[in-house]
Amino acid sequence: MEAKCLPWGWGYQNEKHTGRAIRESGVPRSEIFLTTKLANTDHHRVREAFEASLAQLDCEYVDLYLMHWPQHQDETGRALKEDESPTFVETWKEMEKLLETGKVKSIGVSNFSVKTFDVLLPHVKIVPVVNQVQLHPYLPQTELLDYCTSKGIHLTAYSPLGQTNSPLFTDDTIVRIAEKYGISTGQVLLSWGVQRGTSVVPKSEKEERLRSNLKLVKFDSEDFEAINAIHKQPGKNKNVAFHMGYVDGKPGMFGWTYEQLGWEYDYE
Repeated sequence: MEAKCLPWGWGYQNEKHTGRAIRESGVPRSEIFLTTKLANTDHHRVREAFEASLAQLDCEYVDLYLMHWPQHQDETGRALKEDESPTFVETWKEMEKLLETGKVKSIGVSNFSVKTFDVLLPHVKIVPVVNQVQLHPYLPQTELLDYCTSKGIHLTAYSPLGQTNSPLFTDDTIVRIAEKYGISTGQVLLSWGVQRGTSVVPKSEKEERLRSNLKLVKFDSEDFEAINAIHKQPGKNKNVAFHMGYVDGKPGMFGWTYEQLGWEYDYE
């Protein structure tokens, strides 16, 4: 297999295992693209958190370091308000300093919206190279894709196949196109994501599935547009990726409402 992009993060508690797997793989480090993330609870200690991740990975450098979420949570789990320090702008400025160490090649963000980018970008010296968000035909985030493209920010899709028991695998349009091209529904979803100009990072523990994920096709314009239009069908437009509870009586994630995050709320 030629897929050598490894996205990990402190919050997943897998950096030590990842570093060992890299060393035992026999693959030269220069041929692996390694990503890890700054946890919500570490926005006030960016350098220390990064060094801790690097020690866990036992690698000399990482290729990409991402701010996992825009909001910081203190030691009690309370999410700081947008104007409380450290703001995500302040956190980003500390991430920019990491590039001077030579231990990280590039920096980016995850789960940022047009709203949060409009706050961040006027203050940056270095534009984030990547924004990693959930993207799939039920959550195409076309406005965000167009925005990021205009700013030179690459959009990466996590959960490009949807969440657990994803209805995407049985969607009539996806199934029809899979049968037409002689591929799996998963390959349809990944191929669509790549054809849009995004990168995709699906998860799987099965080697056969991992190999299958590398076999992509290019759709004709009619089929490509058919997938683009799926989210317009009743009940298939998911403006937010998850539902993780309420903040002050409003839907939210990790202590911020969807309004604060800049996400529309339409969850079923």
